[in-house]
Amino acid sequence: MQSLLSNVEMFFWNITHQPNLADVIDILIMATLLYQLVMLTKQTRAIQVLKGLAVMLLISYVSELLGLTSLNWLMRSVLNNGALLLFILFQPELRKALEQLGRGAGFEHNSASQSENQRIISEITQCCLRLSKRRVGALIVFEQKTGLKDVIETGTGLDATISAPLLENIFEPNTPLHDGAVIIRGQRIVAAACVLTLSESNALSRDLGTRHRAALGISEASDAVTLIVSEETGIVSLTRNGVMTRRLDAEGITKALSELYHEEPSHGLKRWTRRLLRKGGSPNVES
Repeated sequence: MQSLLSNVEMFFWNITHQPNLADVIDILIMATLLYQLVMLTKQTRAIQVLKGLAVMLLISYVSELLGLTSLNWLMRSVLNNGALLLFILFQPELRKALEQLGRGAGFEHNSASQSENQRIISEITQCCLRLSKRRVGALIVFEQKTGLKDVIETGTGLDATISAPLLENIFEPNTPLHDGAVIIRGQRIVAAACVLTLSESNALSRDLGTRHRAALGISEASDAVTLIVSEETGIVSLTRNGVMTRRLDAEGITKALSELYHEEPSHGLKRWTRRLLRKGGSPNVES
């Protein structure tokens, strides 16, 4: 690690004091490698570790420039001893990177047209309303910026188009995948029967069971958004940022999904969340 820091310092000294064609090529290659690394980890929680490592490197460099001996020693000690641990933590991502390098695969951009987004919103809304009418429990998690790869690996991996019949079939009682959460990433269903960590909040009503506590838990640990259909009452609820909104009707579900897929700032989740936070942020809004 000491050698790495020295090389990084030499690299920045070269590009600021005597740049040449080789330095420009070197910068472009490094930028490409860093970009690919970020793309590989952006859908996992490893990106948070990378951000923390970058901050520690910056602190170590600045502390050395300013002559902060104790802080510099602490940062270098942590970095030196943590290098092996980082390789262990990033083992899946490193393997994936080497596999993609061997295949020559690049980053695939996942984009959907407005009509496809409208179709997805309609399908999920129909699914929730039908399950609510039949009082069939459901838990749908929408992955956001924080990757849920570790959660996805607890369930059964899928790569399916979002449709109401498929979601209803997954949550149908006494079927192999009905017990657990469905994870949606963008426009695809990526996993079913996933296990979520339960919230330990004491403010959650005792009338709400494990499914609601799991939904609240994932919203507290990440920026994921969840839709829950109660098996006992058929009530549709939503969680985001540790806040639960209950008794959603068709319009409420549609607004929530529109916020996710169209980012309408004046409607849906952001407005509800701001209103709730002003009231104190109780996780149980309507019982």
